[in-house]
Amino acid sequence: MAYQLYRNTTLGNSLQESLDELIQVCGCVGSAQESLDELIQSQQITPQLALQVLLQFDKAINSALAQRVRNRVNFRGSLNTYRFCDNVWTFVLNDVEFREVTELVKVDKVKIVACDGKNTGSNTAE
Repeated sequence: MAYQLYRNTTLGNSLQESLDELIQVCGCVGSAQESLDELIQSQQITPQLALQVLLQFDKAINSALAQRVRNRVNFRGSLNTYRFCDNVWTFVLNDVEFREVTELVKVDKVKIVACDGKNTGSNTAE
């Protein structure tokens, strides 16, 4: 299973809001093809299909970030708090400077969440 961290981004939130608008509250459970047919006919989807869409989003965003992003940014700041729980590091820094080759960005506070990208379990067979 891929990490679900990116569901709380602007893109992830927009996807969830769109899916919420499309969900039809009907007690019916059918195959994915039946759900897609329902979507086409009624312009609504089942909660099960919405969950499948979110799971696919999780896999796709994790894969895209791992394979396509090559930029490096250096940052420096004052460590406020840190935590390590369930193989996830969380850092909160104050007065942070982000430096790329020609750009400098300063922020008052930033939260960094870091997970082991090599052991997400996304390589398991489905």
